[in-house]
Amino acid sequence: MRIEQLRERLHALGANSRHQQRVLRLWSLALPQTSGRRQVEHFLPSALVAELPAIADELAALARLESQHPGEDGSARLLVKLGDGQMVETVLLPRDGVCVSTQIGCAVGCVFCMTGTTGLIRQVGSAEIVAQVALARSMRPVKKVVFMGMGEPAHNLDNVLEAIDLLGTVGNIGHKNLVFSTVGDPRVFEALPRGRVKPALALSLHTTRADLREQLLPRAPRLSPEELVEAGELYARATDYPIQYQWTLLDGINDTDEELDGIVRLLTGKYAILNMIPFNSVEGLPYQRPSWEKAADIARRLHRRGILTKLRQSAGQDVDGGCGQLRARAERPARKTIPISVRP
Repeated sequence: MRIEQLRERLHALGANSRHQQRVLRLWSLALPQTSGRRQVEHFLPSALVAELPAIADELAALARLESQHPGEDGSARLLVKLGDGQMVETVLLPRDGVCVSTQIGCAVGCVFCMTGTTGLIRQVGSAEIVAQVALARSMRPVKKVVFMGMGEPAHNLDNVLEAIDLLGTVGNIGHKNLVFSTVGDPRVFEALPRGRVKPALALSLHTTRADLREQLLPRAPRLSPEELVEAGELYARATDYPIQYQWTLLDGINDTDEELDGIVRLLTGKYAILNMIPFNSVEGLPYQRPSWEKAADIARRLHRRGILTKLRQSAGQDVDGGCGQLRARAERPARKTIPISVRP
């Protein structure tokens, strides 16, 4: 379901724009449709009042908790069943955040990600995206939403932007606390500046070498790292939010001195934060995470050279629940691996 379809249904029941906004606001905040001091019969159309219980049940059925996997860091990975029985992963993050999925599967095929091994199965509708936030809010407070779960948000742009618009208005999430993650599709840099809600932007960089990036992200748009950073810098200056460059650390592949020199060359003077995340080990994939000591040393070296670097732990490490692993265990998809060549 898309949010626009829900609006059309409410309109058919006599709801004007204010009535529609009320229903959408209470839903996105995980509050009962009967919330408030006034009885709904006193200000909502009678046809809508009669259908409210059924509408509330249908909205709740968009995303139901299948299983929960708490982590030691305060996070919790949720396996969520959508209305048609397909499953996605939603992550409750420490400090009142939630990470939502925007696709079932993914077409980019990042070689270090379990989600990419299945290919794209289907898009997640805008209402299903918001339903993940509502589910999370039924469990704990949510003040930040990151679109970094299963899927490439740029490949489901209309649905993701529709969800962002709702969450950034009646959904009570600050614009800079809505984080759109992408491998760098040019359509993102065209569409995001036009929206009334302008989210923060996270760009998956992972390497400063164009040849290695083609191996790590085989079906990402062929923007070079330099072009990606240039486009990101324009958006950062336009919105006054720093770009979050994402870097999954793969032992012996993108943690070399050459890469650190490349990072300094690309990001010096840029309005940016570099998020380094040691690889979330995935059964059946041939990549390794560097030791925490090695990763911390890399972050310190970059700091000393003027690059604002945050070393982050991927939520779900201790429950083997990252990068589509929960869904993979539930669905048991076929796996394939792609070897990566590293230049001496």
